[in-house]
Amino acid sequence: MSTRTRKASTTRKVLGSLGVLGATAAVAGLGTFGTFTDSTTPISTDVASGTVKINLANPGAAIPASTTNFVPGDAMTRAVTLTNTGTSALSTVTLGTTATVSSVLNTDANGLKLTVRSCTVPWTQAGTATAPTYTCGGTVTDFGTTPVVSNRTLAGLNSLTAGGTDHLTFTISLPETAGNDLQGKSSTLSLVFTGTQRAAGAR
Repeated sequence: MSTRTRKASTTRKVLGSLGVLGATAAVAGLGTFGTFTDSTTPISTDVASGTVKINLANPGAAIPASTTNFVPGDAMTRAVTLTNTGTSALSTVTLGTTATVSSVLNTDANGLKLTVRSCTVPWTQAGTATAPTYTCGGTVTDFGTTPVVSNRTLAGLNSLTAGGTDHLTFTISLPETAGNDLQGKSSTLSLVFTGTQRAAGAR
């Protein structure tokens, strides 16, 4: 009688162990199934950056320009051609003027002034090599007159577009209101055109 009890107990223990092993095998099998996948063909995308480049040429009287013995009412004009030789449009073109050698000529309220104009066609030069004059056979845009040392945006230029060209003149003048304290002075001026890329956006 005691022998049958021991056998039954042994049988239950074996079955219990098999049950545990079976559960383990079922858990291990959860990650063994195959998965079907598919991919699209590659999309070829080329991205090339644009270039921002402007070029300044001198079509007439020599630049750099120098003049002496300026008196109130005198003016000096020179022509330049500004071209967008890059591949990108520009948002702005600015003209900045600094005095690398400064004097009361460029600091006084009645000191030197700067006027910028554009013509829809190349300017026609007359006068002399040292004192040229310019006339426009097309339409003139006047960008106004400021103190000679200034920074201004030249709105509406053709050179805002890649390949665009502008025919410009700049005139440096001494107003008739200039006082005696401006006699015998000298300034050296640097004029720089700066092009800034168009606003970035979706392409």
